[in-house]
Amino acid sequence: MLSALALWLVARIVPGIYVRDYGAALIATIVIAIVNTLLGWPLHFLTFPLTIVTLGLFWLIVNAFLLKLASVFVPGFTVNGFLAAFFGSIMLTVLNFIMGRIVFSHGGILY
Repeated sequence: MLSALALWLVARIVPGIYVRDYGAALIATIVIAIVNTLLGWPLHFLTFPLTIVTLGLFWLIVNAFLLKLASVFVPGFTVNGFLAAFFGSIMLTVLNFIMGRIVFSHGGILY
């Protein structure tokens, strides 16, 4: 639920990312999780040497690719162009981290 809210917020902030409604954001979040599970870790593993050379920056490109790929499978969720995917994936990661810290801090919800 939090990831869908984060995706909905990213669509409101980053030009080039469009989410039709919260239902599309929820479905897109599930598809993003599936894409990351099936393709994310193999891509991160295969590109690890390049990631070392670029001091971790190449993983941002891989994450942008995965976000763009997820948008192909979800009607109502569109990512137009690489820059939108790049900045959207960064913002999505940051928002998920912040929201997770707020909700699950101190072992309880909403502390």
